Amino acid sequence: MSFFSFGQSAEIDVVLNDAETRKKVEHKTEDGKKDKYFLFYDGETVSGKVNVTLKSPGKRLEHHGIKVEFVGQIELYYDRGNHHEFVSLVKDLARPGELTQSQTFDFEFTHVEKPYESYTGQNVKLRYFLRATISRRLNDITKETDIVVHTLSTYPELNSSIKMEVGIEDCLHIEFEYNKSKYHLKDVIVGKIYFLLVRIKIKHMEIDIIKRETTGTGPSVYHENDTIAKYEIMDGAPVRGESIPIRLFLAGYEMTPTMRDINKKFSVRYYLNLVLIDEEERRYFKQQEITLWRKGDIVRKSMSHQATIASQRFEGSSSGEKASAQGQEDSN
Repeated sequence: MSFFSFGQSAEIDVVLNDAETRKKVEHKTEDGKKDKYFLFYDGETVSGKVNVTLKSPGKRLEHHGIKVEFVGQIELYYDRGNHHEFVSLVKDLARPGELTQSQTFDFEFTHVEKPYESYTGQNVKLRYFLRATISRRLNDITKETDIVVHTLSTYPELNSSIKMEVGIEDCLHIEFEYNKSKYHLKDVIVGKIYFLLVRIKIKHMEIDIIKRETTGTGPSVYHENDTIAKYEIMDGAPVRGESIPIRLFLAGYEMTPTMRDINKKFSVRYYLNLVLIDEEERRYFKQQEITLWRKGDIVRKSMSHQATIASQRFEGSSSGEKASAQGQEDSN
Protein backbone atom coordinates (compact mmCIF):
# COMPACT_ATOMS: atom_id res chain seq x y z
CA MET A 1 0.00 0.00 0.00
CA SER A 2 3.02 2.27 0.32
CA PHE A 3 4.39 1.81 -3.19
CA PHE A 4 4.94 5.53 -3.69
CA SER A 5 6.39 6.11 -0.24
CA PHE A 6 9.38 4.74 1.58
CA GLY A 7 8.10 6.10 4.88
CA GLN A 8 5.36 4.99 7.19
CA SER A 9 2.34 2.97 6.03
CA ALA A 10 -0.57 1.34 7.80
CA GLU A 11 -3.15 -1.42 7.67
CA ILE A 12 -6.86 -0.77 8.14
CA ASP A 13 -9.36 -3.17 9.66
CA VAL A 14 -13.12 -2.56 9.96
CA VAL A 15 -14.87 -4.39 12.81
CA LEU A 16 -18.62 -4.28 13.44
CA ASN A 17 -19.76 -3.73 17.03
CA ASP A 18 -22.12 -6.72 16.99
CA ALA A 19 -19.90 -9.03 14.94
CA GLU A 20 -20.12 -11.82 17.54
CA THR A 21 -23.92 -11.95 17.59
CA ARG A 22 -25.00 -10.79 14.13
CA LYS A 23 -26.19 -13.48 11.75
CA LYS A 24 -24.14 -14.34 8.67
CA VAL A 25 -25.59 -15.55 5.37
CA GLU A 26 -24.12 -17.02 2.22
CA HIS A 27 -24.06 -14.77 -0.81
CA LYS A 28 -22.81 -15.47 -4.31
CA THR A 29 -19.79 -13.52 -5.45
CA GLU A 30 -19.09 -12.35 -8.98
CA ASP A 31 -16.99 -15.43 -9.77
CA GLY A 32 -19.87 -17.72 -8.79
CA LYS A 33 -18.45 -18.78 -5.43
CA LYS A 34 -20.24 -18.31 -2.13
CA ASP A 35 -18.93 -16.42 0.89
CA LYS A 36 -20.53 -15.58 4.22
CA TYR A 37 -21.35 -11.97 5.07
CA PHE A 38 -23.00 -10.16 7.96
CA LEU A 39 -26.74 -9.75 7.37
CA PHE A 40 -28.53 -6.40 7.74
CA TYR A 41 -32.06 -5.13 7.14
CA ASP A 42 -33.44 -1.79 6.03
CA GLY A 43 -33.42 0.74 8.88
CA GLU A 44 -30.82 -0.98 11.03
CA THR A 45 -27.91 0.98 12.47
CA VAL A 46 -24.43 0.07 11.21
CA SER A 47 -21.73 0.77 13.79
CA GLY A 48 -18.24 -0.42 14.58
CA LYS A 49 -14.58 0.47 14.80
CA VAL A 50 -11.87 1.33 12.30
CA ASN A 51 -8.53 0.00 13.52
CA VAL A 52 -5.45 1.70 12.04
CA THR A 53 -2.26 -0.27 12.68
CA LEU A 54 1.05 1.39 11.83
CA LYS A 55 3.48 -0.91 10.04
CA SER A 56 6.64 0.76 11.33
CA PRO A 57 6.45 1.60 15.06
CA GLY A 58 8.15 4.87 15.94
CA LYS A 59 7.59 6.46 12.53
CA ARG A 60 4.94 9.08 11.93
CA LEU A 61 2.16 8.68 9.38
CA GLU A 62 1.14 11.97 7.80
CA HIS A 63 -2.37 12.07 6.35
CA HIS A 64 -4.97 14.44 4.95
CA GLY A 65 -7.83 13.00 6.97
CA ILE A 66 -9.38 9.65 7.91
CA LYS A 67 -12.98 8.79 7.03
CA VAL A 68 -15.40 5.89 6.80
CA GLU A 69 -18.22 5.61 4.26
CA PHE A 70 -21.35 3.47 3.98
CA VAL A 71 -22.09 2.87 0.30
CA GLY A 72 -24.85 1.14 -1.64
CA GLN A 73 -24.03 0.86 -5.33
CA ILE A 74 -25.06 -0.83 -8.55
CA GLU A 75 -22.46 -1.97 -11.06
CA LEU A 76 -23.45 -3.00 -14.58
CA TYR A 77 -20.85 -5.39 -15.96
CA TYR A 78 -20.95 -3.89 -19.44
CA ASP A 79 -20.34 -0.43 -17.95
CA ARG A 80 -17.75 -1.19 -15.30
CA GLY A 81 -16.28 2.30 -15.26
CA ASN A 82 -19.46 3.74 -13.76
CA HIS A 83 -20.66 2.82 -10.29
CA HIS A 84 -24.19 4.05 -9.58
CA GLU A 85 -24.43 4.92 -5.89
CA PHE A 86 -27.92 5.05 -4.38
CA VAL A 87 -26.68 5.31 -0.76
CA SER A 88 -23.59 7.32 0.19
CA LEU A 89 -22.92 8.32 3.81
CA VAL A 90 -19.64 9.66 5.18
CA LYS A 91 -18.23 10.03 8.71
CA ASP A 92 -14.99 11.94 9.26
CA LEU A 93 -12.88 10.15 11.86
CA ALA A 94 -9.80 12.38 12.02
CA ARG A 95 -8.76 15.78 10.68
CA PRO A 96 -5.58 16.15 8.61
CA GLY A 97 -2.52 15.57 10.74
CA GLU A 98 -0.26 12.72 11.69
CA LEU A 99 -0.44 9.43 13.56
CA THR A 100 2.42 8.49 15.86
CA GLN A 101 0.90 5.23 17.03
CA SER A 102 -1.80 2.71 16.08
CA GLN A 103 -5.28 4.02 16.81
CA THR A 104 -8.94 2.93 16.87
CA PHE A 105 -11.82 5.13 15.69
CA ASP A 106 -15.51 4.54 16.48
CA PHE A 107 -18.24 5.13 13.90
CA GLU A 108 -22.02 4.84 13.71
CA PHE A 109 -24.44 5.21 10.81
CA THR A 110 -27.86 5.47 12.47
CA HIS A 111 -31.05 3.95 11.02
CA VAL A 112 -29.49 3.49 7.59
CA GLU A 113 -31.87 3.23 4.65
CA LYS A 114 -31.09 0.12 2.63
CA PRO A 115 -33.90 0.07 0.09
CA TYR A 116 -32.83 -2.86 -2.11
CA GLU A 117 -31.73 -6.45 -1.68
CA SER A 118 -28.09 -7.39 -2.26
CA TYR A 119 -27.83 -9.12 -5.63
CA THR A 120 -25.15 -10.67 -7.83
CA GLY A 121 -26.41 -11.57 -11.28
CA GLN A 122 -25.12 -12.33 -14.75
CA ASN A 123 -24.89 -8.69 -15.85
CA VAL A 124 -25.30 -6.64 -12.69
CA LYS A 125 -24.22 -6.47 -9.07
CA LEU A 126 -25.89 -4.57 -6.22
CA ARG A 127 -23.71 -4.37 -3.11
CA TYR A 128 -23.42 -2.56 0.21
CA PHE A 129 -20.06 -1.98 1.84
CA LEU A 130 -18.12 0.03 4.41
CA ARG A 131 -15.03 1.79 3.08
CA ALA A 132 -12.40 3.23 5.41
CA THR A 133 -9.87 5.63 3.88
CA ILE A 134 -6.68 7.29 5.08
CA SER A 135 -6.14 10.15 2.63
CA ARG A 136 -2.51 10.77 1.70
CA ARG A 137 -0.67 13.01 -0.72
CA LEU A 138 0.35 10.29 -3.16
CA ASN A 139 -1.53 7.12 -2.33
CA ASP A 140 -4.62 6.64 -0.19
CA ILE A 141 -4.90 3.62 2.07
CA THR A 142 -8.35 2.01 1.85
CA LYS A 143 -10.22 -1.04 3.11
CA GLU A 144 -13.67 -2.20 1.96
CA THR A 145 -15.89 -4.56 3.96
CA ASP A 146 -19.03 -5.92 2.29
CA ILE A 147 -22.31 -6.68 4.04
CA VAL A 148 -25.48 -8.33 2.73
CA VAL A 149 -28.95 -6.79 2.90
CA HIS A 150 -32.22 -8.75 2.75
CA THR A 151 -35.53 -7.03 2.10
CA LEU A 152 -38.47 -8.38 4.10
CA SER A 153 -42.10 -8.24 3.08
CA THR A 154 -45.51 -8.79 4.60
CA TYR A 155 -48.17 -11.11 3.31
CA PRO A 156 -49.70 -9.48 0.23
CA GLU A 157 -53.21 -8.17 0.74
CA LEU A 158 -54.31 -9.39 -2.68
CA ASN A 159 -53.06 -12.79 -3.81
CA SER A 160 -55.42 -14.10 -6.42
CA SER A 161 -55.06 -17.50 -8.06
CA ILE A 162 -53.76 -17.89 -11.61
CA LYS A 163 -56.02 -19.49 -14.22
CA MET A 164 -54.91 -19.88 -17.82
CA GLU A 165 -55.61 -21.90 -20.91
CA VAL A 166 -53.38 -23.49 -23.52
CA GLY A 167 -55.11 -24.36 -26.73
CA ILE A 168 -54.69 -25.37 -30.35
CA GLU A 169 -57.95 -25.24 -32.21
CA ASP A 170 -59.62 -28.68 -32.46
CA CYS A 171 -56.43 -30.35 -31.20
CA LEU A 172 -55.66 -29.39 -27.63
CA HIS A 173 -57.38 -27.57 -24.80
CA ILE A 174 -55.76 -27.45 -21.37
CA GLU A 175 -56.61 -25.34 -18.35
CA PHE A 176 -54.18 -24.90 -15.52
CA GLU A 177 -54.61 -23.23 -12.19
CA TYR A 178 -52.14 -22.19 -9.47
CA ASN A 179 -53.37 -21.44 -5.98
CA LYS A 180 -51.89 -17.92 -5.90
CA SER A 181 -49.70 -15.50 -7.84
CA LYS A 182 -47.34 -14.34 -5.07
CA TYR A 183 -45.11 -16.74 -3.15
CA HIS A 184 -42.51 -16.34 -0.43
CA LEU A 185 -39.11 -17.95 -1.04
CA LYS A 186 -39.90 -21.05 1.05
CA ASP A 187 -43.46 -21.43 -0.20
CA VAL A 188 -45.12 -24.30 -2.07
CA ILE A 189 -46.73 -23.82 -5.47
CA VAL A 190 -49.93 -25.84 -5.52
CA GLY A 191 -51.95 -26.26 -8.68
CA LYS A 192 -53.86 -28.48 -11.06
CA ILE A 193 -53.87 -29.10 -14.78
CA TYR A 194 -57.09 -30.10 -16.55
CA PHE A 195 -57.12 -31.80 -19.96
CA LEU A 196 -60.36 -30.77 -21.68
CA LEU A 197 -59.46 -31.80 -25.22
CA VAL A 198 -56.52 -33.99 -26.27
CA ARG A 199 -56.23 -34.92 -29.95
CA ILE A 200 -52.47 -34.81 -30.21
CA LYS A 201 -50.19 -37.33 -28.58
CA ILE A 202 -48.40 -35.63 -25.72
CA LYS A 203 -45.46 -37.60 -24.39
CA HIS A 204 -44.02 -35.23 -21.82
CA MET A 205 -45.06 -32.25 -19.71
CA GLU A 206 -43.07 -30.13 -17.27
CA ILE A 207 -43.13 -26.84 -15.38
CA ASP A 208 -40.00 -24.70 -15.38
CA ILE A 209 -39.19 -21.81 -13.08
CA ILE A 210 -37.41 -19.20 -15.18
CA LYS A 211 -35.51 -16.23 -13.81
CA ARG A 212 -35.23 -13.26 -16.18
CA GLU A 213 -32.66 -10.58 -15.45
CA THR A 214 -33.09 -7.35 -17.41
CA THR A 215 -30.44 -4.65 -17.38
CA GLY A 216 -30.11 -1.30 -19.13
CA THR A 217 -32.65 0.90 -20.86
CA GLY A 218 -33.69 1.80 -24.38
CA PRO A 219 -31.50 0.28 -27.09
CA SER A 220 -29.03 -1.02 -24.49
CA VAL A 221 -31.35 -3.56 -22.85
CA TYR A 222 -29.94 -6.98 -22.03
CA HIS A 223 -32.09 -9.99 -21.11
CA GLU A 224 -30.67 -13.08 -19.46
CA ASN A 225 -32.91 -16.10 -18.89
CA ASP A 226 -31.90 -18.78 -16.42
CA THR A 227 -33.88 -21.96 -15.78
CA ILE A 228 -33.89 -22.33 -12.00
CA ALA A 229 -35.93 -25.54 -11.80
CA LYS A 230 -37.56 -28.22 -13.95
CA TYR A 231 -40.49 -30.14 -12.52
CA GLU A 232 -41.80 -33.11 -14.49
CA ILE A 233 -45.58 -33.26 -14.34
CA MET A 234 -46.13 -36.37 -16.38
CA ASP A 235 -44.45 -38.79 -18.72
CA GLY A 236 -46.97 -40.36 -21.07
CA ALA A 237 -50.17 -39.49 -22.86
CA PRO A 238 -53.03 -37.86 -20.90
CA VAL A 239 -56.67 -38.50 -21.69
CA ARG A 240 -59.63 -36.15 -21.87
CA GLY A 241 -61.07 -35.29 -18.48
CA GLU A 242 -57.86 -36.11 -16.61
CA SER A 243 -56.48 -33.70 -14.02
CA ILE A 244 -52.94 -33.70 -12.66
CA PRO A 245 -52.02 -32.11 -9.32
CA ILE A 246 -48.88 -29.96 -8.92
CA ARG A 247 -46.84 -29.40 -5.77
CA LEU A 248 -43.59 -27.53 -6.30
CA PHE A 249 -41.49 -26.70 -3.22
CA LEU A 250 -39.48 -23.51 -3.66
CA ALA A 251 -37.25 -23.85 -0.59
CA GLY A 252 -34.74 -26.05 -2.40
CA TYR A 253 -33.95 -23.50 -5.09
CA GLU A 254 -31.66 -20.51 -5.06
CA MET A 255 -33.82 -17.47 -5.73
CA THR A 256 -34.17 -13.84 -4.73
CA PRO A 257 -37.31 -11.78 -4.25
CA THR A 258 -38.78 -10.26 -7.39
CA MET A 259 -36.94 -7.00 -8.10
CA ARG A 260 -38.71 -4.49 -10.34
CA ASP A 261 -36.94 -1.54 -11.93
CA ILE A 262 -34.30 -1.25 -9.19
CA ASN A 263 -32.98 2.32 -9.27
CA LYS A 264 -34.00 2.37 -12.96
CA LYS A 265 -31.05 0.05 -13.67
CA PHE A 266 -32.25 -3.55 -13.62
CA SER A 267 -35.08 -5.97 -12.87
CA VAL A 268 -35.27 -9.62 -11.79
CA ARG A 269 -38.53 -11.42 -12.53
CA TYR A 270 -39.68 -15.02 -12.23
CA TYR A 271 -41.98 -17.03 -14.49
CA LEU A 272 -43.72 -20.39 -14.42
CA ASN A 273 -43.32 -21.97 -17.84
CA LEU A 274 -45.64 -24.85 -18.72
CA VAL A 275 -44.05 -26.99 -21.46
CA LEU A 276 -45.75 -29.76 -23.45
CA ILE A 277 -43.87 -31.96 -25.93
CA ASP A 278 -45.66 -34.21 -28.40
CA GLU A 279 -44.42 -37.39 -30.07
CA GLU A 280 -43.08 -35.39 -33.01
CA GLU A 281 -40.95 -33.30 -30.62
CA ARG A 282 -43.06 -30.19 -31.14
CA ARG A 283 -43.13 -27.95 -28.07
CA TYR A 284 -46.11 -26.02 -26.75
CA PHE A 285 -45.72 -23.67 -23.83
CA LYS A 286 -47.45 -21.01 -21.78
CA GLN A 287 -45.64 -18.60 -19.51
CA GLN A 288 -46.97 -16.77 -16.47
CA GLU A 289 -45.14 -14.33 -14.21
CA ILE A 290 -45.21 -14.95 -10.46
CA THR A 291 -44.03 -12.63 -7.70
CA LEU A 292 -41.53 -13.86 -5.11
CA TRP A 293 -40.99 -12.16 -1.75
CA ARG A 294 -38.88 -12.76 1.34
CA LYS A 295 -40.72 -13.70 4.49
CA GLY A 296 -38.92 -12.67 7.68
CA ASP A 297 -37.72 -15.24 10.17
CA ILE A 298 -38.95 -14.94 13.74
CA VAL A 299 -37.63 -11.56 14.80
CA ARG A 300 -34.42 -11.99 16.76
CA LYS A 301 -34.00 -10.16 20.05
CA SER A 302 -30.87 -8.55 18.70
CA MET A 303 -32.78 -7.12 15.76
CA SER A 304 -33.49 -3.52 16.55
CA HIS A 305 -36.97 -2.08 16.79
CA GLN A 306 -36.44 0.32 13.92
CA ALA A 307 -35.38 -2.54 11.68
CA THR A 308 -38.57 -4.42 12.47
CA ILE A 309 -40.63 -1.39 11.54
CA ALA A 310 -38.60 -0.91 8.39
CA SER A 311 -38.97 -4.52 7.27
CA GLN A 312 -39.06 -3.79 3.66
CA ARG A 313 -41.60 -2.77 1.10
CA PHE A 314 -43.50 -5.43 -0.71
CA GLU A 315 -41.51 -5.58 -3.94
CA GLY A 316 -44.23 -7.50 -5.66
CA SER A 317 -46.76 -4.70 -5.67
CA SER A 318 -46.72 -2.94 -9.00
CA SER A 319 -48.21 0.11 -7.34
CA GLY A 320 -45.16 0.37 -5.12
CA GLU A 321 -47.16 0.09 -1.91
CA LYS A 322 -45.22 0.03 1.33
CA ALA A 323 -46.04 -2.06 4.35
CA SER A 324 -44.52 -2.73 7.74
CA ALA A 325 -43.42 -6.19 8.74
CA GLN A 326 -44.19 -5.37 12.41
CA GLY A 327 -46.55 -7.93 13.88
CA GLN A 328 -46.67 -10.09 10.78
CA GLU A 329 -44.24 -12.63 12.17
CA ASP A 330 -46.70 -13.50 14.95
CA SER A 331 -49.40 -14.31 12.46
CA ASN A 332 -47.16 -16.74 10.61
